[in-house]
Amino acid sequence: MIQIYNTTEEINITAADLFVAAAQKAIAEKGQFSAVLTGGSSPAGIYKLLASDNYKTKIDWSKVFIFWGDERWVPLNDDLSNAKMSYTTLLSHVAIPSENIFEMYKDGVTPEDFAVTYEQSIRKVLGDEGKFDLILLGMGDDGHTASLFPGEAVLEEQNKWVAAYYLQPQKMHRITLTAPIINKAEKIVVVAFGEKKAPALKEVTTGEYNPSTYPMQLIKPVSGELLFLVDKSAAGTN
Repeated sequence: MIQIYNTTEEINITAADLFVAAAQKAIAEKGQFSAVLTGGSSPAGIYKLLASDNYKTKIDWSKVFIFWGDERWVPLNDDLSNAKMSYTTLLSHVAIPSENIFEMYKDGVTPEDFAVTYEQSIRKVLGDEGKFDLILLGMGDDGHTASLFPGEAVLEEQNKWVAAYYLQPQKMHRITLTAPIINKAEKIVVVAFGEKKAPALKEVTTGEYNPSTYPMQLIKPVSGELLFLVDKSAAGTN
């Protein structure tokens, strides 16, 4: 489903409201809430809203477990780190136990080895079902999501929940959730705004199925809900 909004602020409010509702529902039903955060600039406004007094008091953060959809393989204090941005805008402002936060990076290990460890962490929290309550995703101008980039072998992954690889065009390692684990989620919320996203969004939602070119097309929930929150520019209706 695609929902189109006039402004980025409206998207942020909707996404924050969805996050709160999902958290309250999961905690009421099973005593914990598992969420996957996304990086980049798109979610910063959402995270700041969730950290505000009007929102953060609506969630029992002691029962929240935070993971990431992907990460650049850089130290946590690096400005390129998705985790650093998430701490700055949200996690440092709410009462969430540090042991409930699973950064997608560790010093002194290879990204490939840590991908195995990260999958073990997911299984410890979610069990072998691996069903996240809520996954937030962005979408690149090229139709990628998480670190599922066009033409990369990771797009073919069927078994691993977490994969790491060297992304040659960016000259850096990336670590990412794979399509199979993302598609298990209860709710997947994709945020996209700006006219640069319009061509890819059109192909992803109405074009022929070609996930090697538009990896976002791989995101097809097994039993959950997929929701695109976009502005008029991204939707091509401006």
